[in-house]
Amino acid sequence: MMSLQNLLMAGRVLALMTFFIGSQTMAQDAEGFSGRAGLGFLATSGNSESKNGNGNFDLWWNYEPWSHSLNGVAIRSSSSGVTTADATGIGWKSRYALNESDYLFGLLAWDKDEFSAYEQQLREAVGYGRHILNTEKHLLSGEIGIGARQSDLRDGTSQSGTIYYLGGEYRWTISESSVFTQSIAVERGSDNTYFESNTALSAKVRSNLALVLSFTAKNNSDVLPNTEKTDTFTAVSLEYTF
Repeated sequence: MMSLQNLLMAGRVLALMTFFIGSQTMAQDAEGFSGRAGLGFLATSGNSESKNGNGNFDLWWNYEPWSHSLNGVAIRSSSSGVTTADATGIGWKSRYALNESDYLFGLLAWDKDEFSAYEQQLREAVGYGRHILNTEKHLLSGEIGIGARQSDLRDGTSQSGTIYYLGGEYRWTISESSVFTQSIAVERGSDNTYFESNTALSAKVRSNLALVLSFTAKNNSDVLPNTEKTDTFTAVSLEYTF
């Protein structure tokens, strides 16, 4: 459960983001190379001591009809000297535009979580995507594909097999300085169904600097005994776009 200090901090952040909300050109849409990097940290002391840190980056290469992206994230958390969260992930995705609405894609993703039933998972998938809605303020895309997944469980066993992939992404450019994004991904396999959702609200505080509040949920349908199926991460960070 989120501590009182974290709740108060999240409230201040939401208030600050509301103040700065005022269509920005998204870095990932720009031709050529662009990117962003974010870093967040929160520490509390007194009756309880906790430290929470998160970092992330996104890199984009856009040269029509190709577009490529590389992203990574790391999350660390401790309470009273005991580590409570330790997760890392990195992913690569390439798209080939068939026309303004349709595209083919390929992705490769790896993640490691010290507190999940799955010590690490590697996924590869290829498929078809379509921009269902593409306006100045709204972008809605859906994807379907097939691939493979290799997983190492915490008990020392391994799993591998075919997966069916379903993904979606929504982006709402609220104003010149604020953007809301929502992405989901479902990977269905014979051993496990993996679901991931990421929700984020960003508000620019300067031309290349934004304050970002995000919430990520990850769920595995089949886990080891005495292991939670769902992990959630709430993060506040500053992001620099270049």
